[in-house]
Amino acid sequence: MPKGLKNSETLISIAFEENFIMMSNRFTDALFQLIHSMEKAEKRHFKLYIKRSSAKEDLKIIQLYDALDNLTEYDEKFLLKKLSPITKPQLANLKTHLYKQVLASLRLLKTADTIDLQLSEQLDYGRVLYNKGLKLQALKILEKAKEMAKTNHKYNYLAQVISLEKKIETLHITRSSQEKTDQLAAEAIDISNHINSVVRLSNLALQLYRWYIKNGHARNEHDEQDIKNFLKENLPPDADLVTDFYERLYLYQSYCWYAFVRQDFLMYYRYSRKWVELYDEQPEMINVEMGHYIKGMHNLLNAHFDLRNYQQFEITLKKFELFSETQGSKAHDNFRSHTFIYIYSAKINQHLMLGTFKEGLELVPHVEEKLKEYSLYVDMHRIMVFTYKIATLYFGSGDYSTAIDYLQKIINGSPDMRIDLQCYARLVHLMAHYELGNFDIIESLVKSVYRFMAKMDNLTVVEEEMFRFVRNSFNVSPRQLKPELEKFLHKIKHLEKNRFETRAFAYLDVISWVESKVYNKPMGTIIHEKYLESKRSKKRRTASTVS
Repeated sequence: MPKGLKNSETLISIAFEENFIMMSNRFTDALFQLIHSMEKAEKRHFKLYIKRSSAKEDLKIIQLYDALDNLTEYDEKFLLKKLSPITKPQLANLKTHLYKQVLASLRLLKTADTIDLQLSEQLDYGRVLYNKGLKLQALKILEKAKEMAKTNHKYNYLAQVISLEKKIETLHITRSSQEKTDQLAAEAIDISNHINSVVRLSNLALQLYRWYIKNGHARNEHDEQDIKNFLKENLPPDADLVTDFYERLYLYQSYCWYAFVRQDFLMYYRYSRKWVELYDEQPEMINVEMGHYIKGMHNLLNAHFDLRNYQQFEITLKKFELFSETQGSKAHDNFRSHTFIYIYSAKINQHLMLGTFKEGLELVPHVEEKLKEYSLYVDMHRIMVFTYKIATLYFGSGDYSTAIDYLQKIINGSPDMRIDLQCYARLVHLMAHYELGNFDIIESLVKSVYRFMAKMDNLTVVEEEMFRFVRNSFNVSPRQLKPELEKFLHKIKHLEKNRFETRAFAYLDVISWVESKVYNKPMGTIIHEKYLESKRSKKRRTASTVS
């Protein structure tokens, strides 16, 4: 058994993993999920809403709601017993009815929270008035909805409003002027063209992002050409001339994912910044499209991390933390959970960037506690990324046994998500066993990791050199190891700026790891010294410019 596998931190890690699996299994029923996502105010509103719509206090629907609310995990047998003499088919029908009632209550309560719900409400009012035969009242309310949609760039709703207006004008005599009719027709054409543009750009952004989620960064020239061709074929010819908020938003997102996949971090930074600056230009859109703003801040922080923009990283992180304290960022579960995830991902990145691994480990208990709390809302991709980051913190701090425990979660997880993380989790896992001196399993690990990475077409020169070094180190005495490390360092140092080789450095600072061996210093010290040298260099450049 590898050294240190039974230490207390390992037991904590295993307990967390078991708890997370348990939490994931709890939320298997849609109605159960919905009820347990509700806040106190939402639950209180539902009780008032459902009792107002029925004269009976002892409705089965309320009994079912209370039973589900009190359960810690979904248990159908318990529900059938609790609601006896109800049958299984009756329970299914009752659950469907309760689900609809909960959604109706939430919609009523949350209408004022988002522009989308307000517009839906106005559109519904317009349809109700029209169906009542009150055509002029319907047109009046649709005109207000149209102005609200235009102000907030909600062109999909605008298309629906105009469609209903055209229907009323076509079927009835409303005494509208010729000018009004012509304007309506022109608006319909303009909106149709605009929606088409937004759909094409949003599709492009979505598909590029999906490519990254599945594959990670471009692995070779073939991937590079593949992603270039995809962008060229799907980018609208006049895309760079767009002026509307949503067109620009999806255009910047598309360029962001394109640059990130290709590891063109300067381009990635440029378009992440444009993404966030779009909201600086139109701050009223933060409340309209807050999810995209949060994602934009996350990408800008990642870009600063990739470029080692230490000072700008700190400024952007503080701005993001201030935003997380605003009322808007706390308005919805999605915003709360994602803001937390992205801020703490950035905080861990900051420790990885500064080499302050042990200080970074102080964040881990809080992160794991919040991930457990937000387990209903956090996707497996985000869990996987956090797991890898935590593993690298343990690796950098010298706690290789706990790093192995976290890496095992990725290795034993789903193989069809983030192939790049699957590969590097195995590589760091190998390095951790190497550090622990578990040479009895190293040889078989080298073979299996090499086979896996080759199969996934994920081998670069850096990894090839690493495998070669590890294999050769078996036959080298401790006295000869340092010259071998120096040779290894020399071979990979010049690859630091090569775009297709930088993936290894993005997932783990391999150069600093080798330097720590050569100079007999902790890996964190090596990285922190580079950070301090970067600060000194910047001061010298500033002084030179001033003089």
